[in-house]
Amino acid sequence: MTMIWAGIDAGKTHHHCVAINEDGRRLLSRRVANDEPDLLELLTDVLALGETVAWGIDLADGGAALAIAVLVNHAQPVHYISGRAIHRASESYRGEGKTDARDAAVIADQVRIRRDLHPLRGGDETVTDLKILTGRRADLVADRTRTINRLRAQLSGIFPGLERALDLTNTGPLVLLTGYQTPAALRRVGKKRLETWLRNRKVLRADRLAETALDAAARQHTSLPGEKLTAQMVHTLAAEGLALNQQVTEVDKAIEARLRDHRDFAVITSMPGMGIILGAEFLAATVGDMTAFGTADRLAGFGGVAPVPRDSGKISGNFRRPRRYNRRLQRVFYISALFSIRHCDDSRRFYERKRAEGKRHIQAVLALARRRVNVLWALLRDGRTYEPLPPTPLAA
Repeated sequence: MTMIWAGIDAGKTHHHCVAINEDGRRLLSRRVANDEPDLLELLTDVLALGETVAWGIDLADGGAALAIAVLVNHAQPVHYISGRAIHRASESYRGEGKTDARDAAVIADQVRIRRDLHPLRGGDETVTDLKILTGRRADLVADRTRTINRLRAQLSGIFPGLERALDLTNTGPLVLLTGYQTPAALRRVGKKRLETWLRNRKVLRADRLAETALDAAARQHTSLPGEKLTAQMVHTLAAEGLALNQQVTEVDKAIEARLRDHRDFAVITSMPGMGIILGAEFLAATVGDMTAFGTADRLAGFGGVAPVPRDSGKISGNFRRPRRYNRRLQRVFYISALFSIRHCDDSRRFYERKRAEGKRHIQAVLALARRRVNVLWALLRDGRTYEPLPPTPLAA
């Protein structure tokens, strides 16, 4: 049986493919457009070179999505190798130049000699939707954070007392700033009318917010330069913040609806601290396929919560945090562990035991996250929901 290895250096508009045999000799080197007819032609030509082909690619989505789909739909084994791994591996090959053809050849050769590359499979439609939605939510949250930071900067330039008094991550203060931005305007409207204005816009605890705003206005009677124009910018930024809040809410509803369609919804959300958003991000980061990892240890390593040994010579027993891992998945494990400390007695006892052993807060939370990976792995493997351990009976 003739075996061929093909590497694809993926791009936005074009890819470069290199196919090699078992001796590493190039059999094909071609630049192809990121279009289905060209990709199908490439597939036909590569398959003509040997009976079996193993493919490698340096992107798992984005511009490489069509190429991966074409290969997977034709039952071709595709392996992912990161750009960083390609860069490091290329240093061991002859020559210092960097071209798409060279990178594709390195990818092909790495697929030929390595046995630890991550296989790419056909995506679950629900998981694909969750990946899109969670990515959109991350963009919206980042935009909202930037908008709120700009709003704080503008407001502190004309009304620093109000900027200190308001929590602009809440909806009520943003609604207030769409109507009133200066001390004089707040004093003119008065507490009773302001409270009514806020209630008409369905602001919670309108009386408390109105009192806070009027107290800040009573402490500043100086009008600062550029106040009028800055007040207009504050109004615009506050309105943008409200619009972003609404968009995040709509995306959250869509995420929950899609997550409920997934077969592991009940299992994942039964874990203490693993709610709708974190559960969706977990599936988006892992593609919902635990067989691709093989063991809980590999999942923990991929998520950045497994310490890496750092031994040399007579020095042993040293560990460090990993440098290569999926940061979104690590965030899921870490944040869910933090939430579980508040709401799960077992997690809280484990955390307190690690703290008593002398570990710092972050170390104890990461240790808890690592333990929870084993639990989640077992639940997904067995298809059962989480059940807290019964309390240990006291000895008579």
